[in-house]
Amino acid sequence: MAPITTASNDETHAALLDTLDMQKVPKPFRNPNWKPPQRRNKNLKQILSEAQRAQQSLINTQQNSGATTPQPSTDGTAPPASLNPNLAQADRDLNRAVLEKNAGRPQQTGAPVSLGPSVTYTSIAAAPSLKPKKKYCDITGLPAKYTDPKTGLYYFNAEVYKIIKSLNTTQVQEYLAARGANTVLK
Repeated sequence: MAPITTASNDETHAALLDTLDMQKVPKPFRNPNWKPPQRRNKNLKQILSEAQRAQQSLINTQQNSGATTPQPSTDGTAPPASLNPNLAQADRDLNRAVLEKNAGRPQQTGAPVSLGPSVTYTSIAAAPSLKPKKKYCDITGLPAKYTDPKTGLYYFNAEVYKIIKSLNTTQVQEYLAARGANTVLK
């Protein structure tokens, strides 16, 4: 606050406030010395999609070449042999073609080529997770910190525990069935 003197008035206070006002100090949005990075980093998904796109274009080019173009059927009943209507089989054929290309061409002797597993976005074959399974409250759906030892229901806090204590056995079994942890006795 400005010192009050005998000569102080509204004009001197306004002048002092104007000199101390931080709103009038220029604040640029970014550092004037900042420059954008010269290299653009790509994430794994972008790299895999570009590689898959390049392989797909190579396969399409090979399929569209004159030597591999199938002759259309004259009766119009059978589809061309190169088109596989079964999507799962077509996906396996594509994965096999990609693996053969990556491992080199297979020998023409007819011996099977041992190819390693291929993990892509279209065919995921991963090991089970080593992290513990997350537990969620059976009543609220919030992350559960506690488990009721009597019923086996997961709960979030003391308020939900009071609700669990008031449930009968059929309701408890229904909550466990929703989670897939119920026991069916025959």
